[in-house]
Amino acid sequence: MKKILITGATGNIGSEVIRYLGALTTDAEIIAGVRDIERASLKLDQLPNLTFRVFDMEDANSFKSGFQEIDILFLLRPPHISDVDKYFKPLLASAKTSGIQRIVFLSVQGAERSKVIPHNKIERLIRDFGFAYIMVRPSYFMQNLTTTLRPEILESRTITLPSANAKFNWIDVQNIGEAVAHFIQSFDQYINKSYEITGLENKGFPEVVDLMNDVLDIDLKFNSLNPISFYFKKKKEGISSGFALVMTLLHFLPRVQSEPNVSNTYQELTGKTPTSIKAFIEREKDKFFINR
Repeated sequence: MKKILITGATGNIGSEVIRYLGALTTDAEIIAGVRDIERASLKLDQLPNLTFRVFDMEDANSFKSGFQEIDILFLLRPPHISDVDKYFKPLLASAKTSGIQRIVFLSVQGAERSKVIPHNKIERLIRDFGFAYIMVRPSYFMQNLTTTLRPEILESRTITLPSANAKFNWIDVQNIGEAVAHFIQSFDQYINKSYEITGLENKGFPEVVDLMNDVLDIDLKFNSLNPISFYFKKKKEGISSGFALVMTLLHFLPRVQSEPNVSNTYQELTGKTPTSIKAFIEREKDKFFINR
């Protein structure tokens, strides 16, 4: 029985990968790599056939036991980790030494063109170490509205970013998790290739804010800052330098890049249509209100 290690297992994407993979396969042991097994088991208690191992990307002492007898590693980059040489280079070296040969890496759309973002360097390291790989490059997460951007939405009914009118392609994390599960399940079919996972809509934040106002009946406003002002705003809010820089680049670079590609990879993998932005807002509407 092959063993699959899922990093970021308690996060939005990791938990969706586990959920969909559990529905797809009965001939694999799905292992959640987590810092706190007791806490994680409570959060993931509804997921069947799941085992746990202690694994912490910021603690190299957890790598050897975490990687033992693993056949496929699902790897993602936690938002707060931006120093690739400090964290991912030793992690990948340990994975190689431990005998792991196959990695599915959650990258980002356009990573191959943007050497300034961490995902690009991680992709290159995976290739340099000689792993068999699948690079999954999703577009902009709809869930950013209900996580990273949510505090400002609740506090002041604004979204402040350095994106101006730039277009983003919007994808539901549930769609990403389902696609990744298919890649893991049929790894050899997709080996050593990169795949963009996108939704069907390219919209800028002003358009999405208008849609949110229509669906939620609220008065949400979009505020665009220049990238330097935005970076220091995030720093002042207590966000680490690395995370603030990645967040700035993520939302500024689309202003100077071509409009995102729209791929049909999700439809080909699953036979389904990706979630629309409107459907996502309606599904998650309670998260945009306090006390709901």
